[in-house]
Amino acid sequence: MIFKKNTPEFDLYRKLKWLIFFRVLFALVLLASATFAGIREQQTFFTPPLFFLNTIAGLAILLSLLYRIILQYTRRLVLLGYAQIIIDTLLVTGIIFLTGSFSSIFSFLYLLVIIYASMILFRNGGMVTAVFCSLLYGVMVDLEYYGLIHPFDAGPNFMMANYDWNYVIFRLLMTIIACFAVAFLAGYLSEQEKRAKRDLWAMEAQVKRVEKLAAIGEMAAGLAHEIKNPLASMSGAIQVLKDEALHNGDHARLMDIVLRESDRISSLVNEFLMFARPQPGNKKLIFLDRELREIVKQFETSNPQQRPDIRKRIDADIPVEIDPEHFRQVVWNLLLNAMEATGKSGRIDVVLYAQASRYACMVISDNGCGMSEEIQQSIFDPFFTGKAKGTGLGLSIVQRILTSYDGLIDVQSKPEQGSTFTVKLPLARVSSPPNEPSK
Repeated sequence: MIFKKNTPEFDLYRKLKWLIFFRVLFALVLLASATFAGIREQQTFFTPPLFFLNTIAGLAILLSLLYRIILQYTRRLVLLGYAQIIIDTLLVTGIIFLTGSFSSIFSFLYLLVIIYASMILFRNGGMVTAVFCSLLYGVMVDLEYYGLIHPFDAGPNFMMANYDWNYVIFRLLMTIIACFAVAFLAGYLSEQEKRAKRDLWAMEAQVKRVEKLAAIGEMAAGLAHEIKNPLASMSGAIQVLKDEALHNGDHARLMDIVLRESDRISSLVNEFLMFARPQPGNKKLIFLDRELREIVKQFETSNPQQRPDIRKRIDADIPVEIDPEHFRQVVWNLLLNAMEATGKSGRIDVVLYAQASRYACMVISDNGCGMSEEIQQSIFDPFFTGKAKGTGLGLSIVQRILTSYDGLIDVQSKPEQGSTFTVKLPLARVSSPPNEPSK
């Protein structure tokens, strides 16, 4: 299975490959250690508990080979990751039981499993693994304490005879707390890493798009400028002819067609020039939360027939330096695309918050038709559109505007599951917020 680089799927695929490699390495070390212990104690390969330890090591190697084969053909990587980690937890429980159960020095292996579960499946995966490890360890200790199971080198009542119940409970609680503490910390760090990677991927993708379009845009902008002047002359001449011509219904109708099409071409050229050579704008300090609320309100009232269900979660006092009209153009384009993707029964979520005191992060998502990966790669290209109407310049202009303010735009989408556009703009430093939105 081939995954596109700089995507969560490719990152997960790469992590699962490394997990398989390190599991095989650990199994080989376990085999070597068991063999060395057997030689030292003058025991054969089939003497318990060495036989069972070698069996666990061999099983881990065989499972790793199976995982590697499945990894080549499946796209359900998260499910494969959970399956591997749950089975690893069972194998680790077997190792701990064989090496002394409650007295085993290998109980730290649970923490190792939780750490790599957090790295691969992030916070949720780490927490699920912590719960599973705690349950397995707790059940194993309880069964051993009451003599229902016991390690090979201890009798059925060894634990009850040698350990006080209060001490057992204390140690059990400490182990469970350690599992959840490690899951929380490792999950927090892995979430930070995931966010940083996503930002880096978005930045790389935007740089590539800008570099790709820069040369073409400059050349086409010159051509568009040359078209604009004769087009204006032609439109003016037709208007004069229309005013001076004798009243003739057919002639007037034909001239109206020429004027209407001239206006359409002129509008298209203006939009393209805005993409190719955006005006610097009147950059000033604004608070995005107030501007955003105002724009969303205008958008709702200007589309009464569609009645989009827009849900807002907007944090207060998010300062950014940008031309308010440019910001309005960005938000309006994204809302319009979301509304067209969802239709009358869809839902649009608008979220605004400050990220790590560096960026103003605006997320506009919908539960509409979504896009395939191929379409996502082209939606920022000029004149690319999947709509029956439209010039295909809206998102190109949005990207160009944001780039001029050192901003970023990223899209995550899946067919029939909706799209999420994330816009980031550098936060400005202010002493006190202004009172009203910009007009």
